[in-house]
Amino acid sequence: MQDVQLTHRPVISTTGLFTPAESISNEELVESFNRFVELHNERHADAIAAGEMEALQPSSVEFIEKASGIKARHVMSKEPILDPEVMAPRWDERPDDELAIMAEIGVIAAKQALERAGRKVEDVDAVLCAASNMQRAYPAMAIEIQQALGIDGFGFDMNVACSSATFGIQTAADYVRAGNAKSVLVVSPEITSGHLNWRDRDSHFIFGDVATAVLVEDEAIAPKEHWAILGTKLKTVFSNNIRNNFGFLNRAHPETSGSADKLFVQEGRKVFKEVVPMVAQMIIDEAEKLQLDPAAIRRLWLHQANAGMNRLISQRVLGHEANADESPTVLDTYGNTSSAGSIIAFHRHSEDLVPGDTGLICSFGAGYSAGTVFVRKAA
Repeated sequence: MQDVQLTHRPVISTTGLFTPAESISNEELVESFNRFVELHNERHADAIAAGEMEALQPSSVEFIEKASGIKARHVMSKEPILDPEVMAPRWDERPDDELAIMAEIGVIAAKQALERAGRKVEDVDAVLCAASNMQRAYPAMAIEIQQALGIDGFGFDMNVACSSATFGIQTAADYVRAGNAKSVLVVSPEITSGHLNWRDRDSHFIFGDVATAVLVEDEAIAPKEHWAILGTKLKTVFSNNIRNNFGFLNRAHPETSGSADKLFVQEGRKVFKEVVPMVAQMIIDEAEKLQLDPAAIRRLWLHQANAGMNRLISQRVLGHEANADESPTVLDTYGNTSSAGSIIAFHRHSEDLVPGDTGLICSFGAGYSAGTVFVRKAA
């Protein structure tokens, strides 16, 4: 790339998406879960009859779709998840000199983003790996992705759960604004099947696997078709209503290292009640600061966790119930993909907008955390 006069105005140049080949329908998931319930209740029949243990209750397609709006989810390892004796992903552990599975899918999404932007790796300054759970503590997944791509720069991991990608976009945008980078990849590989409790009736249907990448760059080097970042806003409020206690300190109390709280747990009703008003007001307030009419936002690419939450948030922001064009969903076929959800929605439902249209990428989740990225399609 020839020397250019940088503007220090950050834009989203393009995005990338990796989708696993395998998908689990609600029907398949319910059949597997209910078989697990039958086996469990049979094996513990005496304890259940004696009142020492409660019988597990079956799930249903109707329950799942009413509770979440999810109809299917992509996964990296389908057969073991559906095996009532396993109900978790399985694959061979890779040697240290082989690319980690999380880095592998992140690289695929990143390469697609670079190709779509016509960007060479030598023009990229940094890689941020922003995801809800990292495969390991260190070395950073971002640095492994950086190495695999051949980028001469720096990288680091970020974890703000389901808001990781939007937090990563603001961080990348701040580097561009400060002149510390001209091109930054924000990569979000989400293998959420690894931290989902597939034996928990209240949550076994929620998550899916995927990887996304967002290329944030200085406007001066961006491709003709890009999205100007008008403004970003981040917010966190501590809550235990979504939690995962898995970590290296679990070995200090081995007697509980395999308990349910070492996987995803949540108080869903409390999350719904507390997060919806917080996020809706955050969007409205930030739009007004940017001198944008919230009701005139052309499209909302919201976090893909729950159809009901998105319906209420979009209604409060737009002043009416949003249609599929105003607030598109990928939740039905991808499930909740944590930080990647709003990016998938943006990736798949943004090309039809015209120059001058404004939109909002918004994610929210454990923390609580919430991130907004207001964008405008370049004229």
